[in-house]
Amino acid sequence: MIGRLKGLVDAIGDDFALIDVNGVCYQAYCSSRTLQSLPGTGEAVRLEIEMIVREDLIRLYGFATEAEKVWFNTLTDVQGVGARVALAILSTLTPSELSSAIALQDKAMVGRASGVGPKLAQRIVTELKGKVPSAGAIDAGVLGLQSALGEGLAAGNIADAVSALTNLGYSSQQASGAIARVVKTEGEDAPTEKLIRLGLRELSS
Repeated sequence: MIGRLKGLVDAIGDDFALIDVNGVCYQAYCSSRTLQSLPGTGEAVRLEIEMIVREDLIRLYGFATEAEKVWFNTLTDVQGVGARVALAILSTLTPSELSSAIALQDKAMVGRASGVGPKLAQRIVTELKGKVPSAGAIDAGVLGLQSALGEGLAAGNIADAVSALTNLGYSSQQASGAIARVVKTEGEDAPTEKLIRLGLRELSS
């Protein structure tokens, strides 16, 4: 099995890269984020690889980071999510954004990916609830607060502060992340108005 490729970029296609390893070119299918991160043709590169072997197919999937590879495997464990859909999701969301979307149960965020309809987005956030991979995960405090929000268990002052920031046009991920950082220094009992004011300061810094 191939777990990693180290070689030179030979070519980059719409959804794949050719990596020259000592004269042998391997074709690895990648997310658009990974493709955009690759150096120019002829330059050295390292890709984390997931190799899928079936009776009629041997295919390599390449990732710029271990976190992206772990998320690929996590996503493809969900019924209805194949390799192509998993790559589409990883092309749209970073691992940390995906962690937030699952914690917040934000199906709209996952549904931004090509090929992911409302039903599949709902299945993804539901089945992966509580299964966010540790690789590339966001700060534990932020993730914990987002999980509480997603489950409707967050304290009223915190939920109200996040709601106020989202009403101002910030995404649920941005708002909850900012409030989580404020709560870390000010405590969970801080008044809603103070959380909002300091949250805005976090978002503008």
